[in-house]
Amino acid sequence: MVGQQYLSLLAGHPWFEVCFVAASPRSAGKAYRDAVAARWHLAKTAEESVYGLTVEDANDVAAAKTASAKGRCAFVFSALEMAKDETRRLEEAYAAAGIPVISNASAHRFTPDVPMLIAEVNPHHIDIIHTQRASRGWKSGFIVVKPNCSIQSYITPLYALLKAGYDVKRVIVTTLQALSGAGYPGVPSLDIIDNVVPYIGGEEEKSEQEPLKILGDIVDGAFVNRAEPRISAHCNRVAVLNGHTACVSLEFGTRKPALDEVKKLLAEFTSLPQALKLPSAPLHPIIVREEPDRPQSRLDRDADKAMAVSVGRIRPCPVFDLRFVGLHHNTIRGAAGGGILNAELLKAKGYIG
Repeated sequence: MVGQQYLSLLAGHPWFEVCFVAASPRSAGKAYRDAVAARWHLAKTAEESVYGLTVEDANDVAAAKTASAKGRCAFVFSALEMAKDETRRLEEAYAAAGIPVISNASAHRFTPDVPMLIAEVNPHHIDIIHTQRASRGWKSGFIVVKPNCSIQSYITPLYALLKAGYDVKRVIVTTLQALSGAGYPGVPSLDIIDNVVPYIGGEEEKSEQEPLKILGDIVDGAFVNRAEPRISAHCNRVAVLNGHTACVSLEFGTRKPALDEVKKLLAEFTSLPQALKLPSAPLHPIIVREEPDRPQSRLDRDADKAMAVSVGRIRPCPVFDLRFVGLHHNTIRGAAGGGILNAELLKAKGYIG
């Protein structure tokens, strides 16, 4: 699902052209058109030129290296569905072969010298690429990953408040995660119709831990996680096709923002992707909704190229200090679109050609 979303979003991209596709050995050697003939699940298609490409074996790093040497493959997007150890080894092999890897996979999210990037939140973390290359002996290759899709609905609003000087101490978040986050064919219909599944393997741990690396610092060539806020997450699968929702409560330190100040900070928040006018960057990374019943998945997931986080129901919390509801498109902002935005940032900063 994520791989198809990448190809769909890259159709007509002003900077990037798809010239190389790779998948599992069972698809290798086929034209991409034949490989996905009965398995394309999106309304928007890829460019016609992509369908004529021959699918390579993703395990054959030499094929990608050959394409790179011919000037055809400047970097790769990784949306691998493999065991973590296999993914880790394969992504490192591509980077060692001189091919930058912009990954959607989870294998390297907690590797100490690999940035886990949300372009609006921690763009400065790409500075560690120089250390990563030097310590591993990689001349031009490197690895950058994006975080799990579950955190996107609340980490950008959380960062906007931290950036403004408000010290968030504790966070309780309940996520309502769309079916597309489980891939295809995903959750069996008899398990999800008329139901909410209050468990998604590994999601709560990712939701609690990944923000702390993203909000952390680089110390002596490695990432050090931020100590606070402490995050408690409840992750649920719900019968929505696209759009992850998060219901969030925040506890602040001694300095607590007024509601009007929170709304203003979030609505006016911009960051480096907006300053650089990157093609996939939303004009407004955070859209504040004033209606009492928004954001909603069907109405708000496609906001601003499906790359914005919609935030509503900003109100006092009787247990903590502040609560809100956040929503984003999980396979675009939270997956392929976020990966493409990371690649645009890396290109703008000179890390990829």
